[in-house]
Amino acid sequence: MNSIVLLLLLPLSGFLLNGLFGRRLPESVSGWLSSVLVLGSFGLSLGLFIPFLNESAKPLSVQLFDWIAFADIKIGFGFYLDQLSALWLLVITGIGFLIHVYSISYMHGDEGFSRFFAYLNLFVFFMLVLVLGSNMLMTFIGWEGVGLCSYLLIGFWFSNQDYNDAAKKAFVMNRIGDLGFLLAMFYLLFNFGTLEYSELQTQIAGGATLLYGSWTIISLFVFIAATGKSAQLPLYTWLPDAMAGPTPVSALIHAATMVTAGIYLLVRTHFLFDLSPLTLQIVAWTGASTALFAALIGVWQNDIKKVLAYSTVSQLGLMFLALGCGAYTTAVFHVITHAFFKACLFLGSGSVIHALHGEQDIRNMGGLKKKMPVTHMTFLISSLAIAGIPPLSGFFSKDEILAGVFEHSVVLWSIASLASLLTAFYMFRLVFLTFYGEFRGTEEQKHHLHESPSLITLPLIVLAILASVGGAMGLPEFIGTHWLKHFLAPVTGAPAHAHHAALQTELMLIGAAVALGVTGIFLAWSQFKPGAKIPGSDDSLSGFPRLANRKFMVDELYSATIVNPLLLIARQAYTFVDRLLIDGLVEFSGKATGLGAQYLRKLQTGYIGFYLLVMVVCIALTFLFFFMV
Repeated sequence: MNSIVLLLLLPLSGFLLNGLFGRRLPESVSGWLSSVLVLGSFGLSLGLFIPFLNESAKPLSVQLFDWIAFADIKIGFGFYLDQLSALWLLVITGIGFLIHVYSISYMHGDEGFSRFFAYLNLFVFFMLVLVLGSNMLMTFIGWEGVGLCSYLLIGFWFSNQDYNDAAKKAFVMNRIGDLGFLLAMFYLLFNFGTLEYSELQTQIAGGATLLYGSWTIISLFVFIAATGKSAQLPLYTWLPDAMAGPTPVSALIHAATMVTAGIYLLVRTHFLFDLSPLTLQIVAWTGASTALFAALIGVWQNDIKKVLAYSTVSQLGLMFLALGCGAYTTAVFHVITHAFFKACLFLGSGSVIHALHGEQDIRNMGGLKKKMPVTHMTFLISSLAIAGIPPLSGFFSKDEILAGVFEHSVVLWSIASLASLLTAFYMFRLVFLTFYGEFRGTEEQKHHLHESPSLITLPLIVLAILASVGGAMGLPEFIGTHWLKHFLAPVTGAPAHAHHAALQTELMLIGAAVALGVTGIFLAWSQFKPGAKIPGSDDSLSGFPRLANRKFMVDELYSATIVNPLLLIARQAYTFVDRLLIDGLVEFSGKATGLGAQYLRKLQTGYIGFYLLVMVVCIALTFLFFFMV
């Protein structure tokens, strides 16, 4: 209990200290204070994780007090630690610490330095609450907290209105998903009288029936919540715009932690989805569609961070596809490996942007391999990992997804395979245009071009190593032990709809997955190798490439069908309801009072005789009235 509470209090104290006193502290003190506190949380997370390596370890429940109690319903303020949450704690605090250290150098000299680290610490705190909550309401606190921090960090440089708009967009889009979360909680509370995960799972496993609604409705509401937070179709548009925030924010929130909260929620409530095959089908098709859709957009993006953003959306789609096929452990496996290589890629892009003084267009880069060898090598390793090249971590997790999907549906496997091919293509398009060939920037940029400081490169090296060896936790059964599957078995059990493919089929699928990655890299090399033609301006594109470059105009579609009609209704309501009706009534009452006062004051003559006459007449009229009644 003490360890869990302290684990939460460390980043919270960092937020309070930096928030209240950060401006009085030197940069080094402010940055390292926040970093060390997150490192302390990582140490405690590691201490809580180790006992679960023993298969007989039992979940740890900590109930601090009854939060809400009425009738037969009790909702506690408590925390629940099992294999799933322990694993997520390591990812949040471990990668969070590396990103904090990276940020010390990246944000050096920024006037909001201490405020930035206060927000980072607060984000880590809420993310820990999210994964440790013992019930859905506690999870919802963390869920809303990371949403708040996302808003604050995306719009961190608030003097830029575009960044503020991106922050508001993220906040609003996530509120749509939050409505699904709330409705799911209401349904579950009405039917079972509890929101505790362990109690819900026990009741459902015991054959509890629904008093109202259906399993499909409840699970769909949970899925809608996850769709908003994890940026799936149609609620994905906030995440690419969220690249407006500082690059460490992109790595922490939009690569390694917050966007995976939807995956966590679905795995945590998998007992609801197991009862609704229809919802699982919807999850699978949504994931597959998102993976392909985002990959197509990523092929024609030229902003280094936008390429990685759409890559994140696509990879999240693959995770949802695995969830829809009942492969919960596989989805978690890809969450972890993705956290390694995508955090490294985002931080690597930040290293490039830092060296080029803010340049983000890959058409204005090139030739950085020699000047930035560490950034190049770590970026290359992580790109190979996301492309699914063995023996790097992404190969094992992505191959496992494709193998599971193949057993479920050949059509879904084909869609996921095409998305994987495109992933390898656009990632190495990014690599070749950024690090190879001749430098295409300005002479001033070329003169100042150098490798980033050690506080930036060291986290890159650590993440690249993790991206290289992380696949060892999920080796195919014919090679070794799938450690992660056995570790999470007490939480997820046997994957729904699971089948064990024949060795020959499994080897064929592995070969196909590797071939897809190699083909994508080869196609990228053939088009963007050193000396090849550099992509022209966006205006030079036509047809499908132009449409994909403009992100299939989804934002424009939303504006035309949702935003603009709502604005029109709001303007009309302002004109007719607010101005004419409400303001008209208020103004009329004021004018009527003033007009009446003008006539009434004429009765104030100052003559006592006149006042007595009026008094007598009023008394006479009063007596006459009562006499007649």
